[in-house]
Formats: sequence, C-alpha cells, structure tokens
Amino acid sequence: MLRWTDQRMERFIGGLLRVGVLLSAALVLAGAVVHLAGHAGDRPDLHVFRGEPLALREIGGILRGALAVEGRGLIQLGLLVLVATPVARVGFSVFAFAAQRDRTYVLVTMAVLAILSFSLFGVRGHP
Repeated sequence: MLRWTDQRMERFIGGLLRVGVLLSAALVLAGAVVHLAGHAGDRPDLHVFRGEPLALREIGGILRGALAVEGRGLIQLGLLVLVATPVARVGFSVFAFAAQRDRTYVLVTMAVLAILSFSLFGVRGHP
C-alpha cells in the first residue's frame, strides 16, 4: 500500500496545483484566441455593461459552450478550473490525512472543505 508521507503529499499537491493553473491558463488562452478570431472586427460599446449570458453562469452551460468550442465557454471553463484547483487540493488533503490516520487534520481540513463548498454552492443572493 502507498504510504502518504508529508513529502509525498507536498509533491502531489504541488503537482496538482501546477496542473490546475496550467490547464486553466491554456483554456483561457484557447478561449481568447477562438473568441477574438470570431469577433476581431467588432467594436465594443463601452457605455453599456453586458455581463455573460445566463447560460454561461451555470456549469452545464459552460460545459456545453466549451464542448462546442465557443470562445466564451472555454474562457469560463478555464476560470472554473482555476477556482476548482484549490478546492481539489483541500479535498485531496482530507484523503491524505485520513491515510496517515491523523484525525485532527482530517477534521480541520473537512471543516475548511465545508466552508469552501458553502461559499461556492451555498445560499445565493439576488441574481
């Protein structure tokens, strides 16, 4: 059985964070290229703010947009990956501390994961 030493955990977490940030950057860059290729001649109206379409404010819509290779969908997916990266790090830490049988750190890390989850998926305010 694989033993999760502190050093092995640090290396894995470092790799996880590195891959998450690089994947996020690649998705945002690809989305920017696709978006600019399709809208290079457009002149923005800077007097009126227009946020993202409603479809790109939900995970399902973001995935559909990214799979359809739409620029804004790819950019939103890149940002979603960027936000998910530290959450995945905390989730992995729960597993690693449990493998080390360190109950105190498991409980503390689970509390941090619960706070992160609540802040991301908890009660929503006005749209």
